[in-house]
Amino acid sequence: MNTLFRNSRIKLSQGLVFWREIGEKTPIIFLHGTWNESSQWLSVMESLAQDFHCFAPDLLGFGESENPNIHHSIDLQVECLAEFLQAVKLEKVYLVGHSLGGWIAASYALKYPDKIDGLVLVAPEGVEIAGLEEYCRKMRRLLNYPPLIVKLLRSLIPLTKILGWHEKIAQDLQLRQSLLPYPRGCQLLFKRRQIEIEAELLQKRLYMIDVPGFILQGGQDTPNALAKSRVYAQLMPKVELKMISHARNDLPESCAGVVALEIREFIEGILKSYKLNELN
Repeated sequence: MNTLFRNSRIKLSQGLVFWREIGEKTPIIFLHGTWNESSQWLSVMESLAQDFHCFAPDLLGFGESENPNIHHSIDLQVECLAEFLQAVKLEKVYLVGHSLGGWIAASYALKYPDKIDGLVLVAPEGVEIAGLEEYCRKMRRLLNYPPLIVKLLRSLIPLTKILGWHEKIAQDLQLRQSLLPYPRGCQLLFKRRQIEIEAELLQKRLYMIDVPGFILQGGQDTPNALAKSRVYAQLMPKVELKMISHARNDLPESCAGVVALEIREFIEGILKSYKLNELN
């Protein structure tokens, strides 16, 4: 395909937002995951560009968007998205969100139900599951390790091997290192006060999402991710859950063709139903 991506920036009230854009006709907004930025959607967007106008912003604090020194929250991201859509003159869109982007997309659907035609959630965050609070506490401790403690743990490798602790400590340090490049993702998921995180979780409000929904989930993803997708599927009234059995947690990249096809079929199904309703 010879269609070219267009990169743009716009100044919003909370900061400068960068986005990628391709295609024309029906608008789709793609929101990236916690440990990513908008480039994770490039292959999916390219596959859809002939029939859809695809937008993928870097969320505020991520990628090439501005990282203002303010208190970040899911609601802030929702309002930033609302202002972005108004700025680019999009009245009504389809929303696609992965992980953190799914949490933001579902929150937007609850707050602005008249602004979206359909909702696609890919392994979404944002609901309570068993052990979530304990997991958040563990991640906060891990991310808050002072550099001196990290250095000390690494210096004790010979001893930890003898004691049988080495594998667990090595995994934790590797996980910590992989998360540090994404401070806003860490803050939104783990490093805020637990009471604030819980106030933005969606399980008590999902029944109010009144637009067609579609959930894509990798079958080889973590047990926590599988559990969250099932919560969404159980509580949203107009939703279908589809498992991609061989996929892990990077569906937009590793299964871009499948994801694009599923999004296309979902939206075409909605458009077809609209036409049938008009005829009747």
